[in-house]
Amino acid sequence: MKFNLPYWFPQRLRHNGLKILLAIPVLISACAPSSPRISFDLLQEQTEQAAQAESISPTPLPTRPAYEPGELVEYSVQPGDTLPALAVRFNTTEAEIREANPILPAELSTLPPGMPMQIPIYYQPLWGSSYQILPDRLFGYGPAQVGFDTVEFVNSQPGWLKDYTGVAGGLPKSGGELVEIVATNFSISPRLLLALIEYQTGGLTNPQQPDPDNPYVLGYEDRKHPGLYQQLLWAANFLNDKFYRYRLGKLTSFEHLDGRLERPDPWQNAATVALQVYFSTMLDKDQYFTATHGEGLQKTYANLFGDPWADTTPHIPGSLQQPAFRLPFLPGKAWAYTGGPHTGWGSDQPYAAIDFAPPNVVGGCSPTEEWAIAMADGTIVRTDTGVAVLDLDGDQDERTGWVIFYLHLSTKTIPPVGTALKAGDPIGQPSCDGGTSTGTHVHIARKYNGEWVPADSPVPFNMEGWITKDGKAPYQGLLVQYGRTVIACDCSNQESLVQSLGPLP
Repeated sequence: MKFNLPYWFPQRLRHNGLKILLAIPVLISACAPSSPRISFDLLQEQTEQAAQAESISPTPLPTRPAYEPGELVEYSVQPGDTLPALAVRFNTTEAEIREANPILPAELSTLPPGMPMQIPIYYQPLWGSSYQILPDRLFGYGPAQVGFDTVEFVNSQPGWLKDYTGVAGGLPKSGGELVEIVATNFSISPRLLLALIEYQTGGLTNPQQPDPDNPYVLGYEDRKHPGLYQQLLWAANFLNDKFYRYRLGKLTSFEHLDGRLERPDPWQNAATVALQVYFSTMLDKDQYFTATHGEGLQKTYANLFGDPWADTTPHIPGSLQQPAFRLPFLPGKAWAYTGGPHTGWGSDQPYAAIDFAPPNVVGGCSPTEEWAIAMADGTIVRTDTGVAVLDLDGDQDERTGWVIFYLHLSTKTIPPVGTALKAGDPIGQPSCDGGTSTGTHVHIARKYNGEWVPADSPVPFNMEGWITKDGKAPYQGLLVQYGRTVIACDCSNQESLVQSLGPLP
């Protein structure tokens, strides 16, 4: 069967019975990778079986040519693409992209999915595979997951996961419950987590766990992450970090176990890159190749949930705009901006959250009489220890539309699920409840269709005209409004105070 699609084709390369393979160029490094070596007997067996079934040598995909500097190439916009990130991926500049695409408006957030573009490219060596594993719409806990019951699905399968019991939040939880907790908190697809568990351990189809005495069920050998729950926490945090870094143009290369350097193909999508980096930390060259192509994770996902590319409906529209937001405290009040952009949940990217603290808190986890407020009209759709999730689109589903995530509210002061709030209504008192906190404050972040929205991004975090800006490190950063700048400081000093004037006219 002849492969006749152009090599730059931006969608998943489909095939009927033909396994499309890639020979990845290598670069030998003098340094060993810092992450622990991880090996999987099950994956080794799958690799050997796949090789026996093929009984042919891998056939490489066509490599990218050494483009002339600034040569125009075809590109079809993928959901969530932004101009700054495309400029990084194609090793060019925003100005050059605009010159080649004069139709682009001056003010631009997300690009329209499917829009054809001409992009000036500057060749870089070591570009990786163009094979796409999973669309971005299936990475986050978004609209594609509505109607999916994680626990019910796990309990319907014959694998060991349905009989597994672990501990989360100090309470015993079933295997399906553990997956759902991690998926919800990190806003990552439970189907993706289940596909990884199945691919790496056979947890949904094999009644016998490969090694019940091995605490590192996903292969991440770290004493702080024993057991399935801790392994899932690591995996979700790692995948989110790589997904959003690539989305922002901050992930331009990664290193394999043997020192090979790989640069993500410029046409690649964020979910695929996150999975490529995930597998690169734990698999040798042959196992990595199998995992990231048609006989690997994608096949496992399709066997469990159907063809992941059957529906390509974009989940992030072009020109995405945030609704009008209030500051998270009452008009006339002045609170301290104590934390610039930092993780929404976990420990790495996306830096979707910012922190505010009431001024009358002396220090530490002191009680306060101040109230955090609803930043927009919405309905409480989920609560937990210190957590309130405000859904803004009226469908009362956290996986769709705009959502505001609050953390470190005093749990006893949070309104119950189902409560409709108007902008300015109290939503809870700042505290140290939930997560890790060294002082009384409120942590707020945004999500859209299940994806965290970075605080400093082409879709700016805007509260009464105050715009968030990244700092040199997490928790550092600025708030800027009409020429005035406030620098984040957990010292809660006078210079960090921001006053709310209420809704703008």
